[in-house]
Amino acid sequence: MDFNVKRLAADAGTLFSRAVQFTEEKFGQAEKTELDAHLENLLTRAECTKHWTEKILKQTEVLLQPNPNVRIEEFFYEKLDKKAPTRMNNHELLGQSMIDSGTEFGPGTAYGNALIKCGETEKQIGGAEREFIQSSAINFLTPFRNFLEGDFKTILKERKLLQTKRLDLDAAKTKLKKAKMADARALAEQDLKMTQSEFDRQAEITRLLLEGISSTHAHHLRCLNDFVEAQMTYYAQCYQYMVDLQKQLGNFPSAFSSNNNQSTASGGASVSVPILPLSAPLPSTKGSVSSGFTELQNFSGSRKARVLYDYDAAGSNELSLLADEVIMVSSVPGMDSDWLMGERGTQKGKVPITYLELLN
Repeated sequence: MDFNVKRLAADAGTLFSRAVQFTEEKFGQAEKTELDAHLENLLTRAECTKHWTEKILKQTEVLLQPNPNVRIEEFFYEKLDKKAPTRMNNHELLGQSMIDSGTEFGPGTAYGNALIKCGETEKQIGGAEREFIQSSAINFLTPFRNFLEGDFKTILKERKLLQTKRLDLDAAKTKLKKAKMADARALAEQDLKMTQSEFDRQAEITRLLLEGISSTHAHHLRCLNDFVEAQMTYYAQCYQYMVDLQKQLGNFPSAFSSNNNQSTASGGASVSVPILPLSAPLPSTKGSVSSGFTELQNFSGSRKARVLYDYDAAGSNELSLLADEVIMVSSVPGMDSDWLMGERGTQKGKVPITYLELLN
């Protein structure tokens, strides 16, 4: 019992000494032991790492889930150690709406079929987005969060303990200065020696933890590489899905685009204009026709040509084309210079030169 009372009294005395030392330092009435420059630099770097890790973590969370309400919900589920309910993302919702509307209009119609194909692609993109978010959460967000909630909290704890040991050291120095009697000085010197040893030991512990920030940076660099690779995979998947969709849409009949392709000036015949797929180069103007086509148009005869892109005939006087097929082309007097006469077996009709590549 007496031992416990003495111990409580000693602890109370220590706390009082720390409080006095801290107060006198604030008012400039007591000296303060400064940390060495290397340790100060390590502390500054740790604070900088914590600041930017928090910022990158927050902005990445916003990127992966722009809806703040959903982020809050996911946060609570995570704290409760429960799995958040699976919900469709925006791409999947759009895709489902397109599929439903395409089914309503009729899969046998060009528009309905196109809506269904677009909807299926949007759902594929939604699935790729889901995989990207999951991969980023595991390989990027989790390590950053673990640093903030684990390693850095340990650093804060040890830094706070170092501050306490410094106050004890400076209080012991002040006590030694004020000691007049030999016994009091001897006791103060012994106390100073002990507090100096404890301070040095805590400074070394803190320094070792702070130097571990270099390993944290190396780990975060690997996580950053994983994040970039996940983004690259995601965007490559999306690009490929859209390329495939574009090819499918390019094979559709162009009946529903004929209003844009034909002008019906009074008394005049309709004029069709070829529609290029998105990946096709811009059509040549009359003044920029390649030399091979110019030669073919200036002289009689025919040549073989490879079809570059699918083309759906907009009228009975045109010939539909399939990518990579080889046809015979020739020039007809009076025909527009952007067109040639194409032949495939017994089939014959106008074809746009921008869809062709002449063969030797």
